[in-house]
Amino acid sequence: MDNRTLPVLYKLTDNLVDISFFIFISYVNIYYLIPQFLQNKKPILYLLSLVGMIILLSPILTSIYLLIYHNFVDEVSAQLESKYTAFIIGLFVGLASLFFKVTKDWLVHQQERKDLESQKLQSELKFLKSQINPHFFFNTLNNLYALTLKKSDLAPEIVLRLSEMMRYMLYECNEKKVSLVKEINYVKNYLELEKLRQGDKFEINFNLEGELNGQEIAPLVFIPFLENSFKHGVSNQIKSGYVNIDLILSDKKVELEIENSKPPSIPDKMGLKKSGGIGLENVKRRLKLLYPQKHEIQILDKANTFKVSLNINLH
Repeated sequence: MDNRTLPVLYKLTDNLVDISFFIFISYVNIYYLIPQFLQNKKPILYLLSLVGMIILLSPILTSIYLLIYHNFVDEVSAQLESKYTAFIIGLFVGLASLFFKVTKDWLVHQQERKDLESQKLQSELKFLKSQINPHFFFNTLNNLYALTLKKSDLAPEIVLRLSEMMRYMLYECNEKKVSLVKEINYVKNYLELEKLRQGDKFEINFNLEGELNGQEIAPLVFIPFLENSFKHGVSNQIKSGYVNIDLILSDKKVELEIENSKPPSIPDKMGLKKSGGIGLENVKRRLKLLYPQKHEIQILDKANTFKVSLNINLH
């Protein structure tokens, strides 16, 4: 009898057996053979076990087919002639389930890696917030106290700027990205308070070019470079210290350039690090996590000057 004329019940039974065969091989392969052998770096044992399982199951599958179609001579003959078909199909199912398992594990691993990177970014951001120079705030408060004693008109403005900086750090920097407007406003407040701290002893220049059109950026990206420049650029060892900051904006890109004076280089035998070297490696690592292949940083360390150029692709 032709295969197309077989009763529907026989074909349904045939399909049910096939599905059960596929499910059993896939289940044993995914939940036993792969964890037991392949993930324990025993690939030969894994292949032998997979092939051995299919060799044992193939005759059973063929026998079930013969039992189902025992009343159909043509179908029985076809099953006997294609006795290796069950083995080939079983091997294909085993390899397909292996590919599925490997792909699934890879995707899970990638997601876990992204989650870990995200957690690491948040941890580094919290660490960065905790490391922002406390002396800056203490000195600013001392200057503010002196202004209040003099009843200076600058005191309210200082309180407002300091309040805005603290609010930004505590409440608005918890997101992965913040408005570039707020980040630049934080920089401006920082510079204004530094001018108050330094008085007329040092030159501080800030140049902003371009327009703000709703761009977003990772929080507190600029502050480590600013702190580094003030730490080394306005040292008491320098007679005419300076810090020059240029920030150039576009819809897709931000360019930051900071140049500061520095005291004469101290010989390495003194056991001291070169100016500008403190903390910059941590900043580079954070940028690699935040903007992989979307940023460029250049550092130029000369005898009396230190210059950092940072380009970030915001998209």
